[in-house]
Amino acid sequence: MAKQCEVCGKKPQGGNLVSHSNIKTKRRFNPNLQSVRHQEPNGRVVTKRVCTRCLRSGAIVKPLVAKKAE
Repeated sequence: MAKQCEVCGKKPQGGNLVSHSNIKTKRRFNPNLQSVRHQEPNGRVVTKRVCTRCLRSGAIVKPLVAKKAE
């Protein structure tokens, strides 16, 4: 599965890991993805991999949880 946000399309970026002696080696900056249940406008509930910025901005609508009657 790709490390990509299904809402905004954020992907891993490349960069350098810089040591104390200033030696540079390649590394990856992965987006912070979370698996979240999302309710679509037609009422269907699907699981999506979404970055935390999309979660915080309100781009995802979480479904209501039905309470159990006791």
